[in-house]
Amino acid sequence: MRYNNYINGEWTAPSTGEYGVNTSPHDTNDIIGEFPLSGTSDVIEAVAAAKTAFASWKKLSYAQRGAYLKKAADYLKANVEQIGRDLTREEGKTLAEGKGEVLRAASIFDYYAAESLQPVGDVIPSANADTFLYTTRVPLGPIGLITPWNFPIAIPVWKMAPALIYGNTVVIKPADQTPMCVNYVMEALHQAGIPAGVINCVYGRGSVVGEEIVTNPDIKAISFTGSNGVGLNIQEKAIAKGKKVQLEMGGKNPLVILADADINKAVELTIGGAFRSTGQKCTATSRVIVEAGIYEQFRDALVERTKSLKVGNPLEADVFMGPCASKAQQATVLSMIEAGKAEADLLCGGEVPADASLANGFYVQPTVFENVGRDARIAREEIFGPVVALFKVENYEEAVELANDTPFGLSCSICTNNLTLARRFVADMETGMVHVNSETAGAEPQVPFGGCKDSSTGSREQGKTAIDFYTQVKTVYMDGMY
Repeated sequence: MRYNNYINGEWTAPSTGEYGVNTSPHDTNDIIGEFPLSGTSDVIEAVAAAKTAFASWKKLSYAQRGAYLKKAADYLKANVEQIGRDLTREEGKTLAEGKGEVLRAASIFDYYAAESLQPVGDVIPSANADTFLYTTRVPLGPIGLITPWNFPIAIPVWKMAPALIYGNTVVIKPADQTPMCVNYVMEALHQAGIPAGVINCVYGRGSVVGEEIVTNPDIKAISFTGSNGVGLNIQEKAIAKGKKVQLEMGGKNPLVILADADINKAVELTIGGAFRSTGQKCTATSRVIVEAGIYEQFRDALVERTKSLKVGNPLEADVFMGPCASKAQQATVLSMIEAGKAEADLLCGGEVPADASLANGFYVQPTVFENVGRDARIAREEIFGPVVALFKVENYEEAVELANDTPFGLSCSICTNNLTLARRFVADMETGMVHVNSETAGAEPQVPFGGCKDSSTGSREQGKTAIDFYTQVKTVYMDGMY
């Protein structure tokens, strides 16, 4: 089936007349659809529609805008089985994870619909008794969103929902690997009756579609999630044009396991954090730092559990881990594993599964290394795949020093029953998010999401803090004519 861009309330064929074939990472013979390879003129048309629609959209009340988001949430929930299945076909995460992500996207729409009834701005005492002094928030205008393939419904929604509720209009470029998922989001908003031009979606290559979104003068802000190299390039170009920029990028997230931890629970937290979604999360656990007193026991239990994981067709209910999202991603992961074999000791995994039924997909076995040097590539670079490195340390202080020895600062976790050390860990870690006795991965929509150091720039996403990026503050001095 052939799909089109969504511009000014209509499904619009690309000006180029060109389409690319989208296939499943489980089986490249499974064709999901054909999606536009759009040109610059398609983006210009979408931006013009967003600019025109902004004039009336920003005048609606928060509650009026929220009603559209609520209807979109209802559409996703009503169609979760089909959308979740197509998400799994397209991206490769398991069916349970696919349906869970669709419901997560719906919950984000619901959350920001509810934000329509929350206070906006502050009343501030003035030095002048006759002055009513207050602040309010005003939208920026058309916003450009560039989204990744690893959470192909949740991340587009967690960017567009706050953008829309606060009065902005949107032009989104989805990831090339997962266009179908965003197509469902466009359909949800279309069925909700959102006014023409408020939300626009242009499919195509980043070098064409993304470039125009970033440099078009009528786009007032850019929110991007993806790799550090691409993100920093976008930031440089967008800032030169005077735009606000929000970047969510890489992570090298540590899980610290102290000697008093429940080993079985620590193993399960490692397995979930490192291998769910095939490790393709910016918050995935990639370094596991274990106190020496329990290191061997933990290592042996982790290897045994890892070997028991079923890798295969993500549509099958008993499968724990599906394929990498693309051939290029599989190649990247396998390349990093080869580097790891030269730098460390491979404990399990490290190969493409031998199962012939998986030969048409992009599979990699879940992989565990030990005796990893601090300067090893697998210790320093984001892999974005099912690979974890183990480190043995003597005490808490060494664990924290090692955990912070990274250019990234997105998420971290600690396993311990020691409340004092848990509280110290929260203060000591150089990350935007800290977990205690839970996975490094996972985010709820009502709280801020983001990191520090090389993981993020700009204000946080999600929760109430999203208003900081998608609006600007207006200060009002109001006096009488007497």
